[in-house]
Amino acid sequence: MDMTSRLEVWWELAESCGLATLHQVLLQMWRLLLLCVLNRLLFRLGNVPGSMKHLVSLLTGAYSLFLFFEVHMLWVLLLCGLCYLTLLLSRNSDSRGLFVSGAILIYLLIGEMHLIDPVIWQKIRGSQMVVVMKVISVAFDLDRGALRSLPSPMELLGYLLFVGTVVFGPWISFSAYSDAIAGQKLSGSWFLTSLHRLVKSQLCLLMSTCITPYLFPLFIPIEGNPFTQKWLWAYENALSFHFSNYFVGHLSEGTCMLAGAGCTKEKDNLKWDLAVVKPSHVEMPRSMVLVVTSWNIPMSRWLKSYVFKNAMKLGTFAAILMTYTASALLHGLSFHLGAVLLSLGFITYVEHVLRKRLATIFSACIMSRPCPGDCPHQHKKEFWVKLLNLLFSLLTIFHLTYLGSMFDPGLDEQEVDEVYPASHTIQRWSELNWASHWVVFISWIFYRLIQ
Repeated sequence: MDMTSRLEVWWELAESCGLATLHQVLLQMWRLLLLCVLNRLLFRLGNVPGSMKHLVSLLTGAYSLFLFFEVHMLWVLLLCGLCYLTLLLSRNSDSRGLFVSGAILIYLLIGEMHLIDPVIWQKIRGSQMVVVMKVISVAFDLDRGALRSLPSPMELLGYLLFVGTVVFGPWISFSAYSDAIAGQKLSGSWFLTSLHRLVKSQLCLLMSTCITPYLFPLFIPIEGNPFTQKWLWAYENALSFHFSNYFVGHLSEGTCMLAGAGCTKEKDNLKWDLAVVKPSHVEMPRSMVLVVTSWNIPMSRWLKSYVFKNAMKLGTFAAILMTYTASALLHGLSFHLGAVLLSLGFITYVEHVLRKRLATIFSACIMSRPCPGDCPHQHKKEFWVKLLNLLFSLLTIFHLTYLGSMFDPGLDEQEVDEVYPASHTIQRWSELNWASHWVVFISWIFYRLIQ
């Protein structure tokens, strides 16, 4: 394709895809953004009692659910009511976290077994996941003494339905919600940071929808033989899926901060620094471990605090498997998502133990996470150390391409489950010769040999 033809296609994409996509998102989002700003301004008023602020948070959150899900928002409200009832029934127990988690698991399994309409269930899954994470964190914080007493119904429901997080996330702690309710001072940095994240989200949406599906050879003129072509196509799919995640992540950063949450205090200054995703850590990764934590930072913290640490008494490997299993349950009982998440569990574990062992043998800074400046390793910035880290980075990109190959652009999870059953995942990975799984297996064998 010559440059003139390529420019014509680019212009057609800009008109038919870019402008149409931005217009559609603006129509869907402007009321939610307005509700976030109204909450922020109301929380700032000093003469409004706390109970009224919690009520406003509840009502605006419920209305935002109605804007996106219409009458199906009642399922999310039902979940919120059941969560509070479960907390109330277990108020005298020392294992409220486990009790609430068990009750929620039963509810989720009922929905996943299609006792609730699958289309409706898929629409509300994201909001339900945020509500579930919030109530489980409250239950475990009560067990640990981080929360002194069970929040009142108005406080808990205001937290669960907080307008800045209830539609797109992210998970925030009850203390972060309380800080938002207290009404942090208005500033230019608050508004500009929120606006910046919203703009970034739209750029990521354009990348996912209008650019990455046509990456090769329209934007990057690379063509290859059948073997390389299927890997280029897999990389396109994976990259499109990545940017759709960045879109939601940056959008949730913007809505959360716009509603008044997501800041840290440094003496008398407020720093609006909520981070949900770090695309550079995924697209230019040091390790799969950092990819996983950078994919959804609040969820990674939640899993570490409320799943991994509680499961550590079973051993590191068992705790990792339980963590990824919990993540799979939160995302829904979808075969391809479960297969990806469990595969991630094995990949991150093998990568971590192998690099840790190699770092000990060579006394080099080649672990999954960057070493602190005072680490005991003798070799820190030598050329061969950088080369080894680069090889592991390329290996991580290879794993990400393989795992993301099954996520077709333009299809949501419900369509994938209907159009592509479990055989879809098996077929996609078979076309790539199960390469990533073989590499992980060989890496584990090598680790056992040098252990």
